[in-house]
Amino acid sequence: MKYISKKASQISFPLGGIGTGCIGLSGNGSLIDVEIKNRPNKNSTAEFTHFAVKAETEHEVLDARVLQGDYPKDYIGCTERPLYTGYGFGPDRGTMAGFPHFEKVTFKGEFPIAQLQFKHAHFPGEITMEAFNPFIPTNEDDSSIPAAFFKVQIKNTTEKAIDYTLALSCNNYYCRTNTLHYYEEQDSIKLIHLSNTNDRNTTEYGDLTIATICPDVSYQNYWFRGRWFDNSSVFWQEFTSPGKLPTRNYENSRQNPDSNDTSDIATLAAHIKIQPSKIGTVFFVLSWSNPYINNHWKITHLGLTKEEIEFRRKQKWLNYYATIFKDSKESAIYSLKNFDRLYQNTLLYKKALFSSSLPAVVIDAISANIAVLKSPTCLRLSDGSFYAFEGVHAHMGSCEGTCTHVWSYAYALAFLFPRLERSARTNEYKYSMQKDGGMGFRLQLPLGIGPTNHRPAADGQFGTILRVYREFLISGDLNWLKSIWSQVKQSLEFAWSTQNTDLWDPDKTGILTGRQHHTLDMELFGPNSWLSSMYLAALKACVVMAEILGEPECAKEYNKIFERGKKELNQTLFNGEYFCQNIDLTNKELLARFNSGFSDHGADAVASYWNDEIGEIKYQIGNGCSVDQLLGQWHADLLHLGEIFEPSKLESSLKSIYKYNFIPNLREHVNPCRIYGLNSEQGTIICSYPPDRAKPKIPVPYAEETMHGYEYQAASHMIMHRHEKEGLTCVAAVRSRYDGKKRNPWNEMECGSNYARSLSSYALLLAYSGFIFDLYHHKIGFHPLITENYSFFWSVDSGFGTISKKNGKFLLKVLYGYLDLKELELDLSEIKEIKLNKKLLEFTISNGIIVLNKVIRVDANHTLRIKETFIE
Repeated sequence: MKYISKKASQISFPLGGIGTGCIGLSGNGSLIDVEIKNRPNKNSTAEFTHFAVKAETEHEVLDARVLQGDYPKDYIGCTERPLYTGYGFGPDRGTMAGFPHFEKVTFKGEFPIAQLQFKHAHFPGEITMEAFNPFIPTNEDDSSIPAAFFKVQIKNTTEKAIDYTLALSCNNYYCRTNTLHYYEEQDSIKLIHLSNTNDRNTTEYGDLTIATICPDVSYQNYWFRGRWFDNSSVFWQEFTSPGKLPTRNYENSRQNPDSNDTSDIATLAAHIKIQPSKIGTVFFVLSWSNPYINNHWKITHLGLTKEEIEFRRKQKWLNYYATIFKDSKESAIYSLKNFDRLYQNTLLYKKALFSSSLPAVVIDAISANIAVLKSPTCLRLSDGSFYAFEGVHAHMGSCEGTCTHVWSYAYALAFLFPRLERSARTNEYKYSMQKDGGMGFRLQLPLGIGPTNHRPAADGQFGTILRVYREFLISGDLNWLKSIWSQVKQSLEFAWSTQNTDLWDPDKTGILTGRQHHTLDMELFGPNSWLSSMYLAALKACVVMAEILGEPECAKEYNKIFERGKKELNQTLFNGEYFCQNIDLTNKELLARFNSGFSDHGADAVASYWNDEIGEIKYQIGNGCSVDQLLGQWHADLLHLGEIFEPSKLESSLKSIYKYNFIPNLREHVNPCRIYGLNSEQGTIICSYPPDRAKPKIPVPYAEETMHGYEYQAASHMIMHRHEKEGLTCVAAVRSRYDGKKRNPWNEMECGSNYARSLSSYALLLAYSGFIFDLYHHKIGFHPLITENYSFFWSVDSGFGTISKKNGKFLLKVLYGYLDLKELELDLSEIKEIKLNKKLLEFTISNGIIVLNKVIRVDANHTLRIKETFIE
């Protein structure tokens, strides 16, 4: 999508690797949100880090400008600045907004690549910048480089040759007084390393590198040191003078810091001569390294003393990227040496996704939310394993621990970077399991300090089991499944364990009837379709896994409980329109047996949940229409586990969610909760109460909110069941709220910025393509909503590619990695032939599935061609 002027004012496009932090690229081309110190830094400026461009000929400067457009917001100033530079003092001067810049900027964002076009009447040329960080599905390490990549093309629009200078200036964010900047050349790479003389083994130490492969450069290791406004004033005088930048070095530490509290700044300038009407290209990389991280956020729910907490906070560990690259110089050199490969492989993914046969708003929703993976929400631990918050506050993570109930909605990472997703499951079962079989739903850092003593979340516990099954299907890794299977079984059987003080399902009925903690941060009491369907889906997944692992008795028991629960669910929890919660809100005795067990909020159920004033249990769904009432079936459909809800009742419930929960105009909607949609915007709320259904005086928390991850879950489920119009309406409602003017298109919010639950939007791709995946049996398949002339992106553990059909011919392409294939499931008539490139393959048809006579390997750039009989 293209964003111009006010429609680009809220943009912050993340440039960084998975688990490395990032720098934001704003809609006007400036750099903002510098989040490279192992924590978020929202609403921050880049403090003089910027690109500038100069055009000259015969020692005459024709024009010089900062490579950005008009300043977009905060004209009064920002509250995040120091004294005498913040609110009431105008924009921070480190934004370079006070210098000549371009009058027109067009921002085209197709994550992971942003493209900006700069034009100005006085500048003799047109400039296009592409900015990205490598995003190569199944290659998690090349997608975790701590750097921002820039490819800048300058077109000479005049009739004479012009010498252009493109300069990247960078602030030394990690140090103010002991800076150590030096210029260096390695082969064709020219760089400035912004380091310091502080202790490298602390969490505060960091360094940066700016680098290019342009043959002709000049540089300043340091801007002029002075007070007041001296540094940028002198820089601009020197930059706009004819010729190259004069060098400047300081041997001593900085003595007189500027009043705006910035550090030393370095500039690397690339010089290129471009003939009339020709285009020149310059490559730049800005890399960073803040190697050590510690738990600077709150260590929760461990019952620790202040001294113990302080001791644990002092423990540090290496970011994974620091185990690969010693410092930012190494990552910059690697990035430039491999720039073309990294860019082209990123482009393979981007083109495959954006050319898929999906509505534009669906591509937007899928691609934009994948940006979460490049945000401060995500970390990679020293061994490379994945860890994340739910989202982020302005300066710290929001809700630690790869929260099991939130991340269970997130489907993107599992397909795009399966090894990272598996690593998160491994850590959960190794470090978060409580002795009784419950799972602490927030993994604690540093690893090994023990699980939380917070009560297990039912949706998180069963969602994690479903994710184990998903990860197994995507990878086919039987040894991995075996390594955690005993803990998976224990976590399932916790439902009826005598040690489960929340009494989820002590009689193995297949329905949860006890106290059930959940992602809306409180507890439900008694039967409800939302959490019981998650339980049933987990049971069904464990049936399949137990059979594969040679445990038929376990499979038999799990299936018996599943069938019993499925029958009860459909008979007792459907109210004629939709599925609800079966509870007598006036029955105080439901709470009396839950007055012990855990140290979290709500340990005393009566005190926490009984509303004595009106004689009613608080925070329940009751007869409400919950957006998540079918959640277990959503997972079951995506994982091809079969039916939980009776089809007619499922259909009625999906229609009810759209009828009652989708609000076409939020202006008249009463929302006492957090406000993610307002005025005339549209959205799908968490829980509605139709006019003829009683609403509890104090309903389930967040009932009136529009939370995007839920909206995508419901929308994709509607689309899977052929309610495409309604589902698309729900998707469009979310994305219209993130239009670049009101909110950042690459930062959907819930409990903070860059929120993980919105990664549920990836399910839209699965819904449209009908993707089937079972790498254990070397099988994939597609049953798309579109039956003719389509193309879809797919990704599994070993590689990614596309499936397309045109005029009865199917083409399965592997674009990156490989695919070992034995079975292929497609909607087709009789088959005439199958070829791998030009080689004919032998096959049979079994139950409508193509079965090859042996496992074949389809490598990158290879194509499997399938021709139906009627095609000549």
